[in-house]
Amino acid sequence: MSTNVTEAPVGPVVQATARRILPPAITGQEWVLLGVIAALWITLGVFTPAFLTPGSIQPLLVAVAPIALIGVGMTFIILTAGIDVSVGGAIMVCAVVTAKLLVEADVPLIVAIVAAIVTGTLLGLLNGVLIAYGRVHAIIITFGTANLFQFLGLRIFGSSTVNGIPTTFDVFGRGEAGRTFGIPHSFAITVVVVAIAWWYLRYTRGGRHLYAIGGNETAARLAGVRVRPRVLASYATIGALVGLASCFIIAGGTTTLDQSVGSGRELAVIAAVVIGGTSILGGRGSVVGTLFGAILVQTVLSGVTQLGWPSQLGFLFVGLFIIIAVGTDLLRQKARKKK
Repeated sequence: MSTNVTEAPVGPVVQATARRILPPAITGQEWVLLGVIAALWITLGVFTPAFLTPGSIQPLLVAVAPIALIGVGMTFIILTAGIDVSVGGAIMVCAVVTAKLLVEADVPLIVAIVAAIVTGTLLGLLNGVLIAYGRVHAIIITFGTANLFQFLGLRIFGSSTVNGIPTTFDVFGRGEAGRTFGIPHSFAITVVVVAIAWWYLRYTRGGRHLYAIGGNETAARLAGVRVRPRVLASYATIGALVGLASCFIIAGGTTTLDQSVGSGRELAVIAAVVIGGTSILGGRGSVVGTLFGAILVQTVLSGVTQLGWPSQLGFLFVGLFIIIAVGTDLLRQKARKKK
């Protein structure tokens, strides 16, 4: 007596169970941020009509570009439950090295960009090695290297300023050469970098590993994630982006670079990332939110100036946004734990 057994179609079942459920491309919080930015722009346009003109929006986007660009790397780091408070000092080093090359060696555009990126990457690797392999908390290491980079930058300056910077970086600047069809090149490059980072975090194994490390590093390691190389790569990435951003910062200034370059930028970057919805505890966030956060921060600062209000109010409003963002995240984490 023979029995015919019909085999189940294994292939489609395996594919169905293996298919990963992805979150929305733009989350609810990011839509809220977009709505807040739109409301602010409309309000500022009503009270200061000049705000919505190209002469106001274009410089705003130029100012957003370096903050959002570095914010992409900071998002990677905070996703792993780390942080980097040394980016201000790293900007100084990258900017002064690049400016000196432009003034003293008259290097072409591509060489200057590569030099800035390589310098930033080396600084990022220093942080990454100490954090990933030294097993010391990121806030301690980067606070120490922030002072180290500051010292290094001041030594390279040699004097209070670097004068006579040529127009090599005008393609990233505020002038006519720095935009195409009214869109600043620096902002367009930043949007491309954000799009690549968004794809990496959403669709690649490496991106998923960053979320896993921030969610639970021990569990990620036990699951086979190579934690140390991922963390090292994250700090190298922010270093490279700091190098590129320093080119944008030089281009957005004058022919003179002074020692205040980079000062306070780390706070603006962290503010953009946190306001953008990345959890300061790690494991959750997105680079799209970081871009929106950078636009919101710069809109507030620019709006306060155009309204003729004291500049201190800009920092007050940004601080309130940070408190609201962090508070909302902590409440969400608490609710998730209860469930």
